[in-house]
Amino acid sequence: MISKIKVATLIAAAGKGSRANLPYPKTLFRINGKEILLRILDLTKEYDPKPTIVVSPNGKKDINNFLLNNSRESNIVIQEKPRGMGDAVLKFENSPSFKMCENILLIWGDVPFIKKITIQKMVDRHLKKNNIFTFVTSETETAYTRVNRDKKGNIIKIIETREENLPIEKGERDIGLFIFKKKEVFDLLKKELPKKYSQKTNEHGFLYVVSYLVKNGHKVEGLKIAKDEELISLNKISDLRKI
Repeated sequence: MISKIKVATLIAAAGKGSRANLPYPKTLFRINGKEILLRILDLTKEYDPKPTIVVSPNGKKDINNFLLNNSRESNIVIQEKPRGMGDAVLKFENSPSFKMCENILLIWGDVPFIKKITIQKMVDRHLKKNNIFTFVTSETETAYTRVNRDKKGNIIKIIETREENLPIEKGERDIGLFIFKKKEVFDLLKKELPKKYSQKTNEHGFLYVVSYLVKNGHKVEGLKIAKDEELISLNKISDLRKI
């Protein structure tokens, strides 16, 4: 078992579930009788038995009740307003786990079909290679984010197609699963850098940090190991028809 001092888990679950027409946080949506959040907690418990969950003010009660009813322990931190994923990640500073960890295992709270072996491969690779930032990718017909590599296969950046007004085409994309060294990434998230804020929503993004890490000479690696079902996220209930 990896020491929690090395790896702390951060679950981004501040989504209100409004696009999915749910009266509760979408991370609590049940699939085959099991909530997405419970699936994630089970998958990551060997790295961090008491993960940190970022929630919205409205979702705090539901998620707290869920954890209590399922005898699960977590550190809850609140994102007061939906200011973007970068802002949500920075809320981890309010968790008791923040000062204890060297690496952060970050997973979106609406990805129900991530496999344990995928997480294991990513974490093992990250620690073995002493990477600064490691994430999982897959080739897909609908690359909502687009992973750019150079001719040698090295990561250059991750493009958010919606932000760049680019068509959604076939390509390599991330799946909402990352591990990174806390210091280097948090230093970038706190700086006022180009591409930090969305031109459409003015929200603080997250994936833009990859290009800055690369420019600063840090080791960034994308592992093309995800299965098709691991790309599915719950934005709308209809998304689950892809299974």
